[in-house]
Amino acid sequence: MKGRVFVGVQAALLAALVLVPRWADTWALPGWTVVVGWAIAIAGAAVALAAFPQLGSALTPLPEPRSDAELTTGGLYRWVRHPIYSGVLAMGWGWTVAHPSWATVGAVVALTALFSAKARYEEGLLVERYPGYAAYAASTPRFVPRRMPREPG
Repeated sequence: MKGRVFVGVQAALLAALVLVPRWADTWALPGWTVVVGWAIAIAGAAVALAAFPQLGSALTPLPEPRSDAELTTGGLYRWVRHPIYSGVLAMGWGWTVAHPSWATVGAVVALTALFSAKARYEEGLLVERYPGYAAYAASTPRFVPRRMPREPG
């Protein structure tokens, strides 16, 4: 039930983020900020889309792990524990840079807080499900890569 609430709020925040610029007063910034914002958003979309197939049968919109799923620690998951969340957050922040207003800033800050809470909840479940998850989490950042990924093995 808690996972469905996370996904519902996530969908509402993403919809608000995209729809807000249609009625909110956006800030007047130099035109290059739109280009930078779109570049960040497109890079985020690429990361999220690349991470989807890496999960294989473990892919689910809910934070609760599937009972038949294996732990994924390779590919983009070598760099961060939640590359799909990272990609969606980059899309949200890029969109906000391209369409800046207090409303878009509020929506993307709320989305960031939601993904942080959702990831913490999910990680608690992953620690219970997979014996190696705690060690993986200790060596792999949550959303933003800080260094070269660890060697598999």
